[in-house]
Amino acid sequence: MANKKIVLLPKSRKILVEVGQNIKLARLRRKLSSKQVAERANVGRTTLHNIENGDPGVSIGAYLQILMVLRLGEDFLGLAQDDELGRKLQDA
Repeated sequence: MANKKIVLLPKSRKILVEVGQNIKLARLRRKLSSKQVAERANVGRTTLHNIENGDPGVSIGAYLQILMVLRLGEDFLGLAQDDELGRKLQDA
């Protein structure tokens, strides 16, 4: 089966780019090189570069590995945690 290219709507793409920028800023604040972070996360430097650029083709596991190296893994737990709409639908 051939890999399908992921196409995101502009709003989704903007969010992913912002996440990547935040990850890059976190790395720079810690004064870590891309090589150091990639090695510690056991991913390639290209993968880290793609994450920092908001590439939608990078696996969610790679994002988590990078966040763990930056000691931001707990941020990952916040995804979809506050599901106001879901709770309203459940209560209806």
